[in-house]
Amino acid sequence: MAERYTYGLGRRKSAVATARIFKGKGKITINDKPAADYFNDNKAMLGELEQVLAISGKKDLDITIKVAGGGVSGQLDAIRMAIAKAIVTDAADLRPVLKKAGLMKRDSREKERKKYGLRSARKREQFSKR
Repeated sequence: MAERYTYGLGRRKSAVATARIFKGKGKITINDKPAADYFNDNKAMLGELEQVLAISGKKDLDITIKVAGGGVSGQLDAIRMAIAKAIVTDAADLRPVLKKAGLMKRDSREKERKKYGLRSARKREQFSKR
């Protein structure tokens, strides 16, 4: 029989992350790689990733994450949200703590589409009076 896990989904920009949380020793795996390898040993990003576990006090969990789309920053925010949602599914009493830390709210800002006649979404050609 397979291990019991809790599931969470997180989104940010065009990145989508799914997290599965198991009882374990605290290993974090992202797309079948250790988290340190996935983020190229970037201490700031790894610190932000472990912030969710530090706030909730659940450092003894094994986390498996699948993430696709977007860039590294958007993926990181999607991962954080997915982990927070999975933790809340398992322990509902932690919801107010994670919500106060801003980990339960989706940042809905997306890239604005380019409009015809303009260089980008809002940038125009320089106006020439003469």
